[in-house]
Parts: sequence; C-alpha cells; structure tokens
Amino acid sequence: MEYEKAASAFAALSQETRVRLLRLLATAGASGMGAGHVASALGVPPSTLSFHLSALEQAGLVQATRRGRQVIYAVRFMGLRSLLSFITETCCAGRPELCGDLARLLPDVEEAPAMTAAFNVLFLCTQNSARSIMAEAILEKIGGGRFNAYSAGSDPARRPLPDVIARLQALGHDVGRLRSKSWAEFMRSDAPRIDFVIALCDTPTGQQCPDFGDKAVTGAWPMPDPAKFTGSPVERTVLLNELYRGIRRRLEAFTSLPFATLDRIAVKARLDEIGDNMPVRV
Repeated sequence: MEYEKAASAFAALSQETRVRLLRLLATAGASGMGAGHVASALGVPPSTLSFHLSALEQAGLVQATRRGRQVIYAVRFMGLRSLLSFITETCCAGRPELCGDLARLLPDVEEAPAMTAAFNVLFLCTQNSARSIMAEAILEKIGGGRFNAYSAGSDPARRPLPDVIARLQALGHDVGRLRSKSWAEFMRSDAPRIDFVIALCDTPTGQQCPDFGDKAVTGAWPMPDPAKFTGSPVERTVLLNELYRGIRRRLEAFTSLPFATLDRIAVKARLDEIGDNMPVRV
C-alpha cells in the first residue's frame, strides 16, 4: 500500500459515523448488510448514509454487491489488512512478529466480487442534446474510474446536436454511447443509484426537476445554450470550444474535491461554489 492510499483510508475514517458504520458492517462479515438495515441500526438518514458509504468505497474499505434489486454493503477485509499491515510492517525495526501482527486479528474471509467504487453523477438539461451531453462525455474521460457519468432531460431531443458530437469527437471523446433521453429513465427501480444531480440550464418553464429522493447531492451550474449560438461555422466552433473549456474546468474542480474528508453538507457547499465562482462566458 502506498502512502497516498493509506492517508486516504485514514481520512475516510476520521469521522465518527464512518467508524460506527465500518464496525457495524464488520459484525456481518462477508455476507454484508443492506443499506436500509444499516440506516435503521445506526439511526442515520439514508442520504447521509449513502454519502458515507460512497466515501468508504472510494477509500477501499467497503465494497458493494448487487443481489437482485438490492445493494449489499460489506467490509473489504483485504483493504483493512493492507492498511494495518502498512502501519505495522516497520514495527520493531522491521520485525513485527516481536509485537504481534495486527493484520492477523482480522478474519480470513473471501470477499465477494466488488462493484466499482464510484460516484454516479447525472447531468440534467431540458433537451439533453448539448450541455449535459458534453458534461457526460468530459466526466467519463477525466473521472479516472471514480465517477460514472449520465445525462438526461425533461423534454429530450431526438438526438444530440451534430455540432456538439463533432466537437467532442475532434477533442478525442468516445461518443458512441451518447444519446438524448428522458430523466424518467433514472426514476425507475432498476436505475443506477444517483449520488450527484447537476443541472446545467434553468429549470424548464412550468416544470420542476425530478425528485431523486434525499440521497443525491444537487447543484446548479447554468450554462449558455449551444442551440442559440449564431454566426459562421467558425464562430460557432469558437463558442463551443469556450463552452467545453468552461464545463471541463468545473468538472476538474469537482473531481479534485476531497470527498473522503467532507460531509454531505460540505460537498453541497463546494458544488455550489464551483457553479458560482466559475462563470462561463461565450
């Protein structure tokens, strides 16, 4: 284990609820517990629990497996072994056997195959044809496996704007899976758990953004609408490039947040700060 990973693991545990959560999951061993059971046992709201579980997943201390429609969480005992071994490997001048190998205190269990420990981020815009499509493509590229990107709209277009797809291709993005779709897809029981919902345009007239429950952290990053860009093809390309850079700057700031050390309220505040302090002018 590297110093950076060890520091990340300890940072994730520097919060009382997460320590209680890890101890509770340890009682269930490799079989794990459902999120509802954990929330009830700890007396923690589902939104808070979801955030803490994601932080522990990112630190490699908890893993999630899907059983039917239910997600089961369990301690990653190999992660704990690695962490304790890293701390004790220099004990007694490199002879930890003289003071006991703490890693041996952990049960020798076989872990179930882990799901990817990643935050799911949903970008919303009215037609899901430009801004949200751009954000989805950018986050998929720069997320480093720590984020899964999705996008949707209240009144989706038949397809993304051709100019947007062409720009993303020119900038080296995989556009094969990009499509315009309704946010109703993410309200179904089999939809992925959504950790962040980021709106990239004003709320559509007469409509409210869908309620994803209290589990998702929400933010608003208003962006100019590429469908309204005018001028020659060269001028529109310049505007698209400016929009792309603006979205990418925000997402780079977002992905660099120290999620393991922030609680849900702090992350919400940082999300709003990114939207307020990084205006996009095109």
